Amino acid sequence: MPFPRLAALAAALFLSLGHSTAEADDQLQAKVDRIIRPLMQEQGIAGMAVAIYARDHAHYFSYGVASKADNVPVSRDTLFEVGSLSKTYTANLVALASAEGALDLAAPAKRYHPALAGAPIGEARVLDLGAYSADCLPLQFPDAVQTPQQVVDFFRHWQPRAEAGVQRCYSNPSLGLFGDLAARARHQPFATLMSEGLLAKMGLQNTYLQVPADARGLYAQGYDANDRPVRVGPGPYADEAYGIKTSASDLLRYVRLHMQPDGLPAALVQATTTTRQGYFQVGAMTQGLGWERYPYPVTLDTLVAGNGPRLIREPQATTRLQPALPALAAAWYNKTGSTNGFGAYAAFVPAEQLAVVLLANRNYPNEARVRAAFEILSGL
Repeated sequence: MPFPRLAALAAALFLSLGHSTAEADDQLQAKVDRIIRPLMQEQGIAGMAVAIYARDHAHYFSYGVASKADNVPVSRDTLFEVGSLSKTYTANLVALASAEGALDLAAPAKRYHPALAGAPIGEARVLDLGAYSADCLPLQFPDAVQTPQQVVDFFRHWQPRAEAGVQRCYSNPSLGLFGDLAARARHQPFATLMSEGLLAKMGLQNTYLQVPADARGLYAQGYDANDRPVRVGPGPYADEAYGIKTSASDLLRYVRLHMQPDGLPAALVQATTTTRQGYFQVGAMTQGLGWERYPYPVTLDTLVAGNGPRLIREPQATTRLQPALPALAAAWYNKTGSTNGFGAYAAFVPAEQLAVVLLANRNYPNEARVRAAFEILSGL
């Protein structure tokens, strides 16, 4: 009877595969430990959550504490502020409004915000605002601009610094107005659209603009440069530009859905594709909506330069891509994000089905985040 022998062989193969998987997991754990533990010590980071998608599996690694006051350990469900990584969520929300026919990305801002009619910024295309290329708007609003009316007054009095589409100036006001226009096109509050119109549809159950009472125990404490406890506060377009709080498990799901959108509504699949298209060329980096991308394979030096302070704080010459470049599989997509007390980074490569998420309760240099992520994904 051959069947017992076949069963024995199958059992042996199963045990062998299980042993190989466990060994690979141990090797990945050791690799991440070698990279993250020294990074935390060097940067004075109290806690980090790392999530990796590789070999068709999600892997989670937690380090340190979410709060020094009570020594609560970090877990895959700990909530971190992700700062400007929020811009990719806003971009998906806007792209979804476009996919569903509620908003035209090529339309001028004044179509959806009539108060901007007669002002130069009112002529800016919706898409250009989302790519920081409508005009060289500042990185932040002036301190005196706080109320919605003051925001409108700021835009109405803004004097153009450059022709549309020739300079990229990374800007919270630009991205914030981008998200605001989608909300106005939908005739709904931005926060409602984000929570009910995007996060829920993506199955992100541990991602918030305002952390609810029943999830506050998961909300990590951030620490500033002087090691003082701090969390993000309100401000003009805070929700649109830097308001998301999420966990490693939810952020990895969010990133994976840009590589594997199966099961999402068709309009949302189209939206995730729209955010990954290329609209402007800025040196080696191609600017999408929210996401920034590089041809893959890519060098570490290229990624470090593309995520460096120069591209955040200084105007960059840019070239409009007409037509827009399609979303690519062989590309490294990434986005950094920071608040005063948190630092985040996410990157993914669809062609390799690889992704990495780094969340920390301290703001530390982008270069260190990019290096860590690149080292983790190298060789997987």
